[in-house]
Amino acid sequence: QVQLVESGGGLVQAGDALTLSCAASGPTVSRDPMGWFRQAPGNERKFVASISFTANSRYYADSVKGRFTISRDMAENTDMVYLHMNNLKPEDTAVYYCVTDGFLGKGDAWSPTYWGRGTQVTVSS
Repeated sequence: QVQLVESGGGLVQAGDALTLSCAASGPTVSRDPMGWFRQAPGNERKFVASISFTANSRYYADSVKGRFTISRDMAENTDMVYLHMNNLKPEDTAVYYCVTDGFLGKGDAWSPTYWGRGTQVTVSS
C-alpha cells in the first residue's frame, strides 16, 4: 500500500525559502514518478512539479519555474521527494500535496493515483 506523508510547511515571509519533504513508502514507489500539486483557498488543485523515477525528467508549472526545484532520494522501500522553494511569493500560499502515479505526468490534467494529506505553506507579504 502506498503512503505519502508531507512535512516542512509553515509561515514564511515573501522572498524566503522553504523545503517541503515527502516520505513515500510502498512496494513500487522507488520506481514510480512523483510530484507536487497545490491548492489555494477557493481554487482547484494545480500542478506544481513532477519528476521521473530516474530523476532524469522534471517538469514545472510556469508559475514556479526558476524558483522551485524538485528532487528525490530513492531507497529500497522508502522514497524521499523534496520541493525546494526559493523567492516565495504570497501567491504561493496553498496546501501542497505530494503525489505519485505509474506514469510521469505534467500539468493540471495529470491525475495521479496516490495523494498525501498535504502540508500548509503560507507566505506573508
